[in-house]
Amino acid sequence: MSSRTTTRRRQLGATMRKLRARSGMTLEEAGRLVGVSKATVSRYETQAGPVKWPIVDALCREYGASDAERTAVVGLAKGAKQQGWWSSFADSIPESMNLLLTLEDEAVREDHFSCVYIPGLLQTRDYSIGLQKANELRLEQTEIERLVDIRMKRQEILTRPNPPHLWAVLDESVLRRVVGSPEIMKHQLDRLLEANETAQVTLQVLPFSKGAHAAALGSFVILGGAEPSLDVVYVDLHTGSLFMETEEELNRYRLAFEYLRAQALDMEASSSLIHRIRKEL
Repeated sequence: MSSRTTTRRRQLGATMRKLRARSGMTLEEAGRLVGVSKATVSRYETQAGPVKWPIVDALCREYGASDAERTAVVGLAKGAKQQGWWSSFADSIPESMNLLLTLEDEAVREDHFSCVYIPGLLQTRDYSIGLQKANELRLEQTEIERLVDIRMKRQEILTRPNPPHLWAVLDESVLRRVVGSPEIMKHQLDRLLEANETAQVTLQVLPFSKGAHAAALGSFVILGGAEPSLDVVYVDLHTGSLFMETEEELNRYRLAFEYLRAQALDMEASSSLIHRIRKEL
Protein backbone atom coordinates (compact mmCIF):
# COMPACT_ATOMS: atom_id res chain seq x y z
CA MET A 1 0.00 0.00 0.00
CA SER A 2 1.20 3.50 -0.74
CA SER A 3 2.52 5.40 2.26
CA ARG A 4 0.36 8.34 1.25
CA THR A 5 -2.97 8.88 2.95
CA THR A 6 -5.55 6.96 0.94
CA THR A 7 -8.40 8.89 -0.56
CA ARG A 8 -10.88 6.82 1.48
CA ARG A 9 -9.08 8.03 4.61
CA ARG A 10 -9.33 11.61 3.41
CA GLN A 11 -13.04 11.24 2.74
CA LEU A 12 -13.55 9.61 6.14
CA GLY A 13 -11.86 12.51 7.90
CA ALA A 14 -13.91 15.11 6.04
CA THR A 15 -17.15 13.26 6.74
CA MET A 16 -16.40 12.82 10.45
CA ARG A 17 -15.72 16.57 10.73
CA LYS A 18 -18.99 17.34 8.98
CA LEU A 19 -21.05 15.03 11.20
CA ARG A 20 -19.53 16.39 14.41
CA ALA A 21 -20.01 19.99 13.28
CA ARG A 22 -23.65 19.24 12.49
CA SER A 23 -24.15 17.83 15.98
CA GLY A 24 -22.62 20.93 17.60
CA MET A 25 -20.20 18.88 19.73
CA THR A 26 -16.63 19.83 20.56
CA LEU A 27 -13.78 17.35 20.10
CA GLU A 28 -13.59 16.93 23.87
CA GLU A 29 -17.33 16.27 24.26
CA ALA A 30 -17.32 13.70 21.47
CA GLY A 31 -14.30 11.89 22.89
CA ARG A 32 -15.77 11.76 26.39
CA LEU A 33 -19.02 10.20 25.12
CA VAL A 34 -17.24 7.28 23.42
CA GLY A 35 -14.34 6.89 25.88
CA VAL A 36 -11.45 8.22 23.82
CA SER A 37 -9.30 11.32 24.05
CA LYS A 38 -9.87 14.64 22.33
CA ALA A 39 -6.64 13.96 20.42
CA THR A 40 -8.03 10.67 19.07
CA VAL A 41 -11.18 12.32 17.74
CA SER A 42 -9.04 15.02 16.15
CA ARG A 43 -6.77 12.40 14.57
CA TYR A 44 -9.77 10.67 13.01
CA GLU A 45 -10.80 13.96 11.44
CA THR A 46 -7.37 15.03 10.21
CA GLN A 47 -6.47 11.81 8.39
CA ALA A 48 -3.49 11.17 10.69
CA GLY A 49 -2.87 7.50 11.44
CA PRO A 50 -5.10 4.41 11.49
CA VAL A 51 -8.72 4.26 12.60
CA LYS A 52 -10.83 1.68 14.42
CA TRP A 53 -14.24 1.24 12.87
CA PRO A 54 -16.07 0.52 16.20
CA ILE A 55 -15.01 3.98 17.41
CA VAL A 56 -16.20 5.52 14.15
CA ASP A 57 -19.50 3.67 14.59
CA ALA A 58 -19.85 4.93 18.18
CA LEU A 59 -19.08 8.52 17.19
CA CYS A 60 -21.65 8.39 14.39
CA ARG A 61 -24.29 7.23 16.87
CA GLU A 62 -23.45 10.07 19.27
CA TYR A 63 -23.54 12.57 16.40
CA GLY A 64 -27.08 11.47 15.53
CA ALA A 65 -26.13 10.17 12.09
CA SER A 66 -28.82 8.26 10.23
CA ASP A 67 -28.46 4.51 9.74
CA ALA A 68 -27.54 5.06 6.09
CA GLU A 69 -24.94 7.69 6.99
CA ARG A 70 -23.44 5.48 9.69
CA THR A 71 -23.26 2.47 7.36
CA ALA A 72 -21.53 4.53 4.68
CA VAL A 73 -19.02 6.06 7.11
CA VAL A 74 -18.21 2.75 8.80
CA GLY A 75 -17.67 1.33 5.33
CA LEU A 76 -15.14 4.08 4.68
CA ALA A 77 -13.41 3.28 7.98
CA LYS A 78 -13.20 -0.43 7.17
CA GLY A 79 -11.78 0.35 3.74
CA ALA A 80 -9.48 3.18 4.82
CA LYS A 81 -6.38 1.02 4.25
CA GLN A 82 -7.53 -0.15 0.84
CA GLN A 83 -6.53 1.26 -2.51
CA GLY A 84 -8.97 1.20 -5.41
CA TRP A 85 -8.37 -0.16 -8.92
CA TRP A 86 -6.64 3.10 -9.82
CA SER A 87 -3.85 2.62 -7.24
CA SER A 88 -1.48 1.40 -9.95
CA PHE A 89 -1.85 4.82 -11.60
CA ALA A 90 -1.68 6.77 -8.33
CA ASP A 91 1.90 7.99 -8.61
CA SER A 92 1.24 9.64 -11.96
CA ILE A 93 -2.23 11.18 -11.55
CA PRO A 94 -3.21 14.25 -9.51
CA GLU A 95 -4.40 13.68 -5.95
CA SER A 96 -7.66 15.39 -6.91
CA MET A 97 -8.31 12.61 -9.42
CA ASN A 98 -7.62 10.05 -6.70
CA LEU A 99 -10.34 11.68 -4.63
CA LEU A 100 -12.73 11.88 -7.58
CA LEU A 101 -12.25 8.19 -8.38
CA THR A 102 -12.84 7.22 -4.75
CA LEU A 103 -16.02 9.29 -4.51
CA GLU A 104 -17.22 7.94 -7.84
CA ASP A 105 -16.46 4.36 -6.82
CA GLU A 106 -18.71 4.77 -3.77
CA ALA A 107 -21.44 6.98 -5.25
CA VAL A 108 -25.02 5.73 -5.58
CA ARG A 109 -25.80 8.37 -8.20
CA GLU A 110 -24.07 11.00 -10.33
CA ASP A 111 -25.78 14.13 -11.62
CA HIS A 112 -23.81 15.72 -14.49
CA PHE A 113 -24.27 18.99 -16.29
CA SER A 114 -21.94 19.33 -19.28
CA CYS A 115 -21.62 22.45 -21.39
CA VAL A 116 -18.30 21.70 -23.14
CA TYR A 117 -17.67 17.96 -23.63
CA ILE A 118 -19.40 14.60 -23.26
CA PRO A 119 -19.11 13.33 -19.63
CA GLY A 120 -16.18 10.96 -19.21
CA LEU A 121 -18.40 8.04 -18.22
CA LEU A 122 -20.13 8.21 -21.62
CA GLN A 123 -17.17 8.90 -23.90
CA THR A 124 -16.00 6.50 -26.59
CA ARG A 125 -12.29 5.73 -26.67
CA ASP A 126 -11.72 7.65 -29.92
CA TYR A 127 -13.58 10.69 -28.60
CA SER A 128 -11.49 10.63 -25.43
CA ILE A 129 -8.28 10.38 -27.46
CA GLY A 130 -9.42 13.37 -29.53
CA LEU A 131 -9.88 15.42 -26.36
CA GLN A 132 -6.41 14.52 -25.08
CA LYS A 133 -4.82 15.43 -28.41
CA ALA A 134 -6.49 18.85 -28.21
CA ASN A 135 -4.85 19.54 -24.84
CA GLU A 136 -2.83 22.75 -24.83
CA LEU A 137 0.00 20.73 -23.26
CA ARG A 138 1.32 18.41 -25.97
CA LEU A 139 1.35 14.85 -24.68
CA GLU A 140 3.26 11.81 -25.87
CA GLN A 141 1.11 9.07 -27.39
CA THR A 142 1.91 6.73 -24.49
CA GLU A 143 0.68 9.38 -22.02
CA ILE A 144 -2.50 9.91 -24.02
CA GLU A 145 -3.16 6.16 -24.06
CA ARG A 146 -2.59 5.95 -20.29
CA LEU A 147 -5.05 8.76 -19.54
CA VAL A 148 -7.64 7.25 -21.87
CA ASP A 149 -7.14 3.82 -20.28
CA ILE A 150 -8.05 5.36 -16.90
CA ARG A 151 -11.17 6.94 -18.37
CA MET A 152 -12.28 3.69 -20.00
CA LYS A 153 -11.69 1.80 -16.76
CA ARG A 154 -13.84 4.33 -14.90
CA GLN A 155 -16.77 3.46 -17.13
CA GLU A 156 -16.93 -0.05 -15.69
CA ILE A 157 -18.86 1.29 -12.70
CA LEU A 158 -21.90 1.51 -15.01
CA THR A 159 -21.82 -2.24 -15.69
CA ARG A 160 -21.01 -3.54 -12.22
CA PRO A 161 -23.67 -5.02 -9.90
CA ASN A 162 -25.74 -2.20 -8.33
CA PRO A 163 -24.24 0.57 -10.50
CA PRO A 164 -24.80 4.24 -9.65
CA HIS A 165 -27.50 6.03 -11.58
CA LEU A 166 -26.07 8.54 -14.02
CA TRP A 167 -28.30 11.51 -14.87
CA ALA A 168 -26.67 13.73 -17.48
CA VAL A 169 -27.93 17.03 -18.86
CA LEU A 170 -25.95 18.04 -21.96
CA ASP A 171 -26.00 21.45 -23.54
CA GLU A 172 -26.69 21.18 -27.28
CA SER A 173 -23.28 22.70 -27.99
CA VAL A 174 -21.68 19.54 -26.55
CA LEU A 175 -23.34 17.46 -29.27
CA ARG A 176 -22.47 19.84 -32.10
CA ARG A 177 -18.80 20.30 -31.16
CA VAL A 178 -17.01 17.80 -33.43
CA VAL A 179 -14.16 16.12 -31.54
CA GLY A 180 -11.66 14.09 -33.55
CA SER A 181 -13.62 13.83 -36.81
CA PRO A 182 -17.22 13.63 -38.03
CA GLU A 183 -16.95 9.83 -38.06
CA ILE A 184 -15.69 9.72 -34.48
CA MET A 185 -18.49 12.07 -33.49
CA LYS A 186 -21.11 9.83 -35.11
CA HIS A 187 -19.91 6.89 -33.06
CA GLN A 188 -19.96 9.05 -29.95
CA LEU A 189 -23.55 10.10 -30.57
CA ASP A 190 -24.43 6.43 -31.13
CA ARG A 191 -22.92 5.70 -27.71
CA LEU A 192 -25.19 8.33 -26.13
CA LEU A 193 -28.26 6.90 -27.83
CA GLU A 194 -27.40 3.42 -26.58
CA ALA A 195 -26.78 4.70 -23.06
CA ASN A 196 -30.14 6.46 -22.99
CA GLU A 197 -31.81 3.08 -23.51
CA THR A 198 -30.24 1.55 -20.40
CA ALA A 199 -31.77 1.53 -16.93
CA GLN A 200 -28.86 3.21 -15.16
CA VAL A 201 -28.55 6.26 -17.45
CA THR A 202 -30.93 9.18 -17.91
CA LEU A 203 -29.84 11.57 -20.64
CA GLN A 204 -31.41 14.93 -21.45
CA VAL A 205 -30.38 17.62 -23.91
CA LEU A 206 -30.70 21.33 -23.19
CA PRO A 207 -31.41 22.79 -26.66
CA PHE A 208 -30.34 26.17 -27.97
CA SER A 209 -34.03 27.04 -28.36
CA LYS A 210 -34.37 27.31 -24.57
CA GLY A 211 -32.22 30.44 -24.60
CA ALA A 212 -30.79 31.59 -21.27
CA HIS A 213 -30.70 28.93 -18.58
CA ALA A 214 -29.27 28.05 -15.19
CA ALA A 215 -25.85 27.05 -16.54
CA ALA A 216 -23.89 30.07 -15.35
CA LEU A 217 -22.05 27.73 -12.95
CA GLY A 218 -20.49 25.87 -15.87
CA SER A 219 -20.06 22.09 -16.03
CA PHE A 220 -20.32 20.24 -12.71
CA VAL A 221 -21.01 16.84 -11.14
CA ILE A 222 -22.94 16.06 -7.97
CA LEU A 223 -21.61 12.79 -6.56
CA GLY A 224 -24.39 11.32 -4.44
CA GLY A 225 -23.69 9.35 -1.29
CA ALA A 226 -25.95 6.94 0.56
CA GLU A 227 -27.44 9.99 2.29
CA PRO A 228 -27.75 13.59 0.97
CA SER A 229 -25.41 14.77 3.73
CA LEU A 230 -22.62 12.72 2.11
CA ASP A 231 -22.99 14.39 -1.30
CA VAL A 232 -20.02 16.20 -2.84
CA VAL A 233 -19.93 18.63 -5.79
CA TYR A 234 -17.04 18.26 -8.22
CA VAL A 235 -16.08 21.06 -10.62
CA ASP A 236 -13.27 20.54 -13.12
CA LEU A 237 -11.70 23.96 -13.57
CA HIS A 238 -9.05 24.87 -16.14
CA THR A 239 -6.69 25.64 -13.26
CA GLY A 240 -7.51 22.48 -11.27
CA SER A 241 -10.32 20.55 -9.60
CA LEU A 242 -12.64 21.84 -6.91
CA PHE A 243 -14.64 19.77 -4.40
CA MET A 244 -17.45 21.38 -2.40
CA GLU A 245 -19.47 19.85 0.42
CA THR A 246 -20.97 22.61 2.58
CA GLU A 247 -24.76 22.62 2.75
CA GLU A 248 -24.89 26.05 1.12
CA GLU A 249 -22.74 24.92 -1.81
CA LEU A 250 -24.62 21.65 -2.22
CA ASN A 251 -28.00 23.38 -2.20
CA ARG A 252 -26.84 25.86 -4.83
CA TYR A 253 -25.77 23.14 -7.26
CA ARG A 254 -28.75 20.91 -6.49
CA LEU A 255 -31.09 23.77 -7.30
CA ALA A 256 -29.18 24.54 -10.50
CA PHE A 257 -29.44 20.91 -11.60
CA GLU A 258 -33.17 20.84 -10.87
CA TYR A 259 -33.65 23.93 -13.04
CA LEU A 260 -31.54 22.41 -15.83
CA ARG A 261 -33.49 19.13 -15.75
CA ALA A 262 -36.75 21.06 -15.93
CA GLN A 263 -35.56 23.17 -18.88
CA ALA A 264 -34.07 20.28 -20.85
CA LEU A 265 -35.92 18.03 -23.29
CA ASP A 266 -37.28 14.73 -21.99
CA MET A 267 -35.41 11.50 -22.78
CA GLU A 268 -37.35 10.69 -25.94
CA ALA A 269 -37.09 14.19 -27.38
CA SER A 270 -33.41 14.29 -26.42
CA SER A 271 -32.72 11.07 -28.33
CA SER A 272 -34.60 12.48 -31.33
CA LEU A 273 -32.42 15.60 -31.30
CA ILE A 274 -29.25 13.48 -31.06
CA HIS A 275 -30.45 11.46 -34.08
CA ARG A 276 -31.04 14.66 -36.03
CA ILE A 277 -27.61 16.09 -35.20
CA ARG A 278 -25.99 12.79 -36.19
CA LYS A 279 -27.65 12.93 -39.62
CA GLU A 280 -26.25 16.43 -40.13
CA LEU A 281 -22.65 15.26 -39.69
